[in-house]
Formats: sequence, structure tokens, C-alpha cells
Amino acid sequence: MNFLTLLLEPFTLDFMQQAYIIALLVSISAGVLSCLLVLKGWSLMGDAVSHAVLPGIVIAYILNIPVLIGAFVTGMFCAVSTGYLTDNSRLKEDTVMGVVFSGLFALGIALFTKLDTGLHLHQVLFGDVLGVSWSDIALTAALTIPAFIIVIVKRRDLLVFAFDPQHARVVGLNTTLLHYGLLSILSLIIVASIKAVGIILVISVLIAPGAISYQLTRRFENMIWWSIVVAASTTIVGVTLSYHIDSAPAPTIVVLLSLVFVLVFLFGPQRGLLRKTAPLEQTTA
Repeated sequence: MNFLTLLLEPFTLDFMQQAYIIALLVSISAGVLSCLLVLKGWSLMGDAVSHAVLPGIVIAYILNIPVLIGAFVTGMFCAVSTGYLTDNSRLKEDTVMGVVFSGLFALGIALFTKLDTGLHLHQVLFGDVLGVSWSDIALTAALTIPAFIIVIVKRRDLLVFAFDPQHARVVGLNTTLLHYGLLSILSLIIVASIKAVGIILVISVLIAPGAISYQLTRRFENMIWWSIVVAASTTIVGVTLSYHIDSAPAPTIVVLLSLVFVLVFLFGPQRGLLRKTAPLEQTTA
């Protein structure tokens, strides 16, 4: 067996093809959304929602309803309650998020250990991309593709809202709809990511592509394309590498994203630490 045949071997196996497809669906949609999360400063919000879906998964299983519905409901509850508590208290948003998401995550762990759900906690936390079926892929596509299209179509409105909500309101945009619409898309993508990367590692695919592309360009349109390229390439390389070195695919993808971030942080042409020659400029459309 020559090197090229060995390298391409995982692409010929059914379970690896399914892993590639579901991982690409999640990573590309999350990569596009990550640009807005980075620009708006909602990285911790993604972390909060991803942890908060755990009790919803357990409760949905007990009630015999799709776990994705339970996860989406508790994810939205986390986001909405965080906004309400921030607006009606003296606490800052990051403080409220720290309390809300840790409380919901702890509730999920308590329910998981107390109740016999038949679910595997390890798979919920870290995903099981090699164990997906075609029905899992169809469900993931049904969640991620609409979210991807909405973000692409409404990207300019969302960009204005991300930079300056007051300016967005002045120019006639419905900021309330944009706010909760963005939170809903965030929850949808996190729910869709549970099977592929789990609720712990999803935060990396939600943040790293946007953080990397932000270092590479000053234009929002280019930032989106860079984010898609980074998300797709690290996913393909990560899943392939995990097959050859016998590691878990999701952590391998996250490690690659982290390495790319470090390289771009040091050598990026626009904002690289070692190549910084011009003053920083604000990202524009």
C-alpha cells in the first residue's frame, strides 16, 4: 500500500464518510456564526449556552421527547434569562452568565448521575462523530443549513447590530429580533453539534474560526470566507489525522484549530504579533 492510498483510505470507509459529512455541516455553519460572536463579544455566551443544554437533554429523555428539543429549550432559557438578569440587576453580563450556565450545567450533571437515562455522558460532553447514522446527518443538516443561510442572507444587518446596537436601531433595524434571532441560531447550531463534537468542545468550533479569520483580514466579507476555509480544512485534516493516529476526531479538530490560531496570532499578515507593521483598523463590511 503506497502513501497516497494509505492517506485516502478513510475516505473510502462508510463510517468515515458519515463522520466527514456531519463534521463539515457543523464546523462550516459554526464557523460562519463565529465571526459574529467574535465581533460582538459573545464568546462566553456560546460557552454558557453549550453547557446549559445538558439538563434539557436529560429532561427530554425522561419525557420521551427528542433530546434536541429539550436541549434547544434550555439553551434559549439560558440566553433569555441571562439577558433579563443583566437588564434588571447591577451585575455585568459575564457575571450573570457565569452563574446561570454553571448552575444549569451542575443541574444537568446532578440529573444525569441521579436518573437512569441510558445516555452516555461522555458522548454528550465530547461527541461521537464516528457513531453517527444517516438519520443523524439528516437531522444535523436540517438544523445547520437553515441557520447557515439565515446568517449569510442577514449578515450585513447582523454586522451592524454586532458593532453598535444603538446605531442599528437608529437606521431602522429591529434590534430585538436580531438579538433573539442570533441567540436562536446560536442555540440551534449548538444543539446540532452535540452528536459531532459534544457540548464541551463545541465552544472551540464556535469561536476559533472567527478568531483566526479576524487575524487574517479587516473586511467582514473576507472574514466569513476565511472562517469557512479554516473550519472546513481543519475538520477534514482533523478527522483524517484522527483515523491514522487512532485518536478521537473532535479533540483532534480542536487541537488543530488551536495550533492554527497560534500560528496566525504570531505570523498573520494583518495582525500577526511578529509581522505587525501597521496600526490596527476596525473590521469593516
